[in-house]
Amino acid sequence: METDSKKQQPKHKILFVCLGNICRSSSAEGVMRHLVEEAGLEEQFVIDSAGILSYHQGELPDPRMRAHAIRRGYNLTHRSRPVRTSDFYDFDLIIGMDDRNIEDLKERAPSVETERKIRRMTDYCTRFTHADYVPDPYYGGAEGFEYVLDLLEDACAGLLEDLKIDN
Repeated sequence: METDSKKQQPKHKILFVCLGNICRSSSAEGVMRHLVEEAGLEEQFVIDSAGILSYHQGELPDPRMRAHAIRRGYNLTHRSRPVRTSDFYDFDLIIGMDDRNIEDLKERAPSVETERKIRRMTDYCTRFTHADYVPDPYYGGAEGFEYVLDLLEDACAGLLEDLKIDN
């Protein structure tokens, strides 16, 4: 008799954060979901993204980001939302894209314990080890969006591997 042990395992709850939640964090969410689905681990993960600011609340990711992502097989459908205080309690890992995101998250963390959940995206890179942040491609050209996806694919793969080892 088959047991439903997958559903009984604790989930990894990950929130990706950038400034507006329309380029970097929404893409990190899409890349991570894709990798988790490919690994058949959907039942073990809760993956979401949010922005420091609420300027783009309710919007889909930037059309340029979606176009670059779709070429790599990622369908970005997340609607932008701001970080909420409840996120610090609901998620195990809160991953910022750059120093400013990290500082803003630390300022918003309701306790020392919740502040310990904050990590930097590039800390999980295994190929782009020189990168110390994921740059915002919003005001740049196509190469910026491609570079962000390169970094996110590397970091998300490293994160997934790191979480598998912890199990």
